[in-house]
Amino acid sequence: MSTVVETVTALAQPIVAQHQFELVDVEFVKEGKSWYLRLYIDKPGGINIEECALVSDEVSEKMDALDPDPIPQAYFLEVSSPGAERPLKKPADFEKAVGDYIHVSLYQKIGNSKVYEGTLLSLTADSLDLEVNLKGRIKTLTIPRDAVAQARLAIKF
Repeated sequence: MSTVVETVTALAQPIVAQHQFELVDVEFVKEGKSWYLRLYIDKPGGINIEECALVSDEVSEKMDALDPDPIPQAYFLEVSSPGAERPLKKPADFEKAVGDYIHVSLYQKIGNSKVYEGTLLSLTADSLDLEVNLKGRIKTLTIPRDAVAQARLAIKF
């Protein structure tokens, strides 16, 4: 359903930008018997429910006006904040996260694990340096970017 995501992203991006928000992500997923179109928006200082409702109303109006409808089946439109543990997908997301505590899932093990949490120290086009606590010792782990399956901000306890 990537064409749905691409179509909605192209439609929603100008609406979100008009309000000086960031379109963090768009998902179109089936959960149980229902389909969900989810838009995650943000701005410095965080997004509030009124701003989510505003974007939801405007995107819904534009979606309803499209012909042919890019989503023929019934679906629920949800607009929300990406939350405190927002995903890191685009290069700009990683750049903003330098110095932050993040969670990284890998396609294959590096060392003895496929999952690491630590402070993102730096990044290049090819890798990221993560300061991790391995059995009580602070180490810097260099992870190839193409080894990263998923990454997100994390809350350190």
